Amino acid sequence: MANQQLLIVDDEPLARQRLRDLVSDIGGYTITGEAANGVEAMAVLQNQPVDIALVDIRMPVMDGIELAQHIRKLSNPPNLIFTTAYDHYALQAFDLNAIDYLLKPIRAERLSIALAKARPLQTKQSQALQALQETPQHLSIHERGKVLLIPVDEVLYLRAELKYVTVRTLEKSYLLEASLNQLEHTFADRFVRVHRNALVAKNAIAGYAKQRVQQNEQAGEAAGELSWVVLIKGIAETLVVSRRHQHMIRAV
Repeated sequence: MANQQLLIVDDEPLARQRLRDLVSDIGGYTITGEAANGVEAMAVLQNQPVDIALVDIRMPVMDGIELAQHIRKLSNPPNLIFTTAYDHYALQAFDLNAIDYLLKPIRAERLSIALAKARPLQTKQSQALQALQETPQHLSIHERGKVLLIPVDEVLYLRAELKYVTVRTLEKSYLLEASLNQLEHTFADRFVRVHRNALVAKNAIAGYAKQRVQQNEQAGEAAGELSWVVLIKGIAETLVVSRRHQHMIRAV
């Protein structure tokens, strides 16, 4: 039987070395890659098969809890084991929801047991982790068989269109299958609603102006009507500000 492939995700080089040594002592597993944060881990996972990911909970750029949510969107997600040195509140939630974790310093015997029973993150467990998650730093978008990570800081606006949300960055647009209301709730500190179908990044607003609305530019606005629009930094596109949300213009 072929060795199972492991990915070690930890921002501390010494912690990664510790896990490499322990895995070598246990035997039966091959370390196929390492990553110092969740973004690096996703790059590895989309380019090579991984059976089990050992994931640190607290890391810069993208922590282990956010990484777990993105991993679930992969076509063949690995089994997950979390590692941590602290955060008793999180560990209580992990225990209650049967999410496996290893407390540092990690012991060979405990690691061996965890590897033997590792399994994918289930929906109920994923929901439990969301209660612990800080505001996500990335959106994960399916495109051509890949899961793309789009930094939220690069998003200019989010616009609902049928069952998808258009995610607009300076470079291009992406389609995200999500609820605009849920996105508004999650990123309330970064985006402001300007229309029932549109959120704009607060730091992307260049100003407001009155323009003639083009036909079908945004549902609910008559073609040729003179309306307030949001001017967005770096792009020529504008978004209509509905009458219901024009109070934000008066507040400027």
